[in-house]
Amino acid sequence: MTTIETKSVHTATMKERTIQSKVMPLYQTSAFSFSSLEELEGYYEGNGTYLYSRTANPNTDALGQTVADLEKAPKGVSSSSGTSAILAGILSVVKAGDHILAAQDVYGGTFHLLKEELILMGIEVHFADFSDIIEVERILIDIPEVKLVFSESITNPFLRLENMEALLELKKQYGVRIMIDNTFATPYTMTPYTFGADLVAHSATKYLGGHSDVTAGVLVGDADLIDIAEKRVVNLGLNLSPFEAWLTIRGIKTLALRMKKQTENAQAIATFLEDKARVWYPGVGAIVSFELSETVDVSKFFSSLGWIKIVPTLAGVETTVSYPYGTSHRALSTEEKEKVGVTRQVVRLSAGIEGTEDILKQLGAAFV
Repeated sequence: MTTIETKSVHTATMKERTIQSKVMPLYQTSAFSFSSLEELEGYYEGNGTYLYSRTANPNTDALGQTVADLEKAPKGVSSSSGTSAILAGILSVVKAGDHILAAQDVYGGTFHLLKEELILMGIEVHFADFSDIIEVERILIDIPEVKLVFSESITNPFLRLENMEALLELKKQYGVRIMIDNTFATPYTMTPYTFGADLVAHSATKYLGGHSDVTAGVLVGDADLIDIAEKRVVNLGLNLSPFEAWLTIRGIKTLALRMKKQTENAQAIATFLEDKARVWYPGVGAIVSFELSETVDVSKFFSSLGWIKIVPTLAGVETTVSYPYGTSHRALSTEEKEKVGVTRQVVRLSAGIEGTEDILKQLGAAFV
């Protein structure tokens, strides 16, 4: 190489990579190179791992396995968002003509996916009150086409703790697969796979990433199902970028530290709010939901929160609030909102890592 044009393109990529990095390097590449046609053919014969980052990348692979290890599951796959992780999980179990039974109080975005999109694939979804296990069992008896039961370990936004033991009994009796969204709880609080869930999904955008700077999803579970889910991620273009995976892994390193402080703050906030609003808090996790009385101007309340930001998401290191009626559950009809209890007065608070007394002082000022 003699010209600046050629040298500037090729010099950096020709250097030997012998530096031992303390953390996993970022493989920010769309594709991987081969030294010969024989080496390329070897990839297709199973002697290589990486070809094209949509199909696999060291960073995205590492994220899937990291979360699988935390959840005590054998295998995991990362994806572009929590919703895409749920979709990949669903399509690893069901096909056209099959049915799904889902908790009626799942996250609004998930409700929309289940109700509006799966029907286009020939998959029918039924919703039920999972706090009434008799109702759930009745549906499984009446509709043998149900192949998958879906819920959240801690539901959004009313924080109902799912009865994992009861779902496991239904799995044994009716032969259904169980899929749990563990986003709110995280592996710090509970590991649904160890209770018998076949698949566990995460919106890694939330607590796993932890810093409000990534959009990512992870699905873990039985190896045979994850093998199928991996194909769905690749073929449907649900893959995650290497940089997002790298950032999420960096966030996971402080997951336990963040969750400890955020849970402590949430417990203090729930106690603080008891005489000011109707409060939902299950005693674990970092989310507190509450319903303001009808005498409180909800718009004024949100505008009076100062440095506590109004956002349509959760789980960053900052304390934030969201408005389920106008964001997460906006797509639900008025009747559907009423059925799950999402009124105009409901607030969902995500506790951050700030000093507890500072959060309570700022929150209290909004009630004045």
